Amino acid sequence: MAAGGTLCGLVAALESYRGRDRAVRALCYGCQLAGGALGGRQSPAVGLSGSLLAVSAQLSHCRTVLRLFDDLAMLSYSRGYGLGPEDEDAVVRGLSVLCNVADQLYYPCEHVAWAADAGIVPASSSKWWEASTRLWGLSLLLGILRSLRILFQLRKKLRQQKCTSSPQDRKKMKAQVKSEVLSIVSNMADLANAIHWLPPGFLWAGQFPPWLVGLLGTISSLIGIYQASRESNSGAV
Repeated sequence: MAAGGTLCGLVAALESYRGRDRAVRALCYGCQLAGGALGGRQSPAVGLSGSLLAVSAQLSHCRTVLRLFDDLAMLSYSRGYGLGPEDEDAVVRGLSVLCNVADQLYYPCEHVAWAADAGIVPASSSKWWEASTRLWGLSLLLGILRSLRILFQLRKKLRQQKCTSSPQDRKKMKAQVKSEVLSIVSNMADLANAIHWLPPGFLWAGQFPPWLVGLLGTISSLIGIYQASRESNSGAV
């Protein structure tokens, strides 16, 4: 029964766009981690290492193509959030709005870069890839700052309500703390990769070996899958 439930849950996740994207992302970075580790310092990678890195590159390209359809979903989310609920902390609202703007601008930049690489538009793709990577990095940085602000508020609330809040409320707040900590770790792993993909000369841009890029991406991907699973289970209760 347990195995059957797990299989049904996996199938249900893969039938949704977001669930499938999470799985493809994890597999993409997992292949890069394995391929990079097997290849060591050998360049170009050959044999199994080269095959795994090739699979990773194809899966990454697949996700890029599928993101061509994400603009409207992002626009709908941004419009729904607006300037944020009035009862939310002003700093959190401001960071969330800026994060939504960065995410919204990211997609068209990536689309133009993809179209330039495919020969659809007569443009240099490098500057558009750089712009999209910078916007992604900015979004991740804003997300980290937002999570840190929420963590500060939660820890303050936990101290203030230590003797007055119910065990259920404290358990809920601790679960929120855990979620924000995981979000920070995930965003920091992705931000490290985003900086790596910037033009050389900025911090550690261009200096990560493939296995490290794969490791950071795998950590971020597994956290995303775990958080989505927790949200799904809590919603089903």
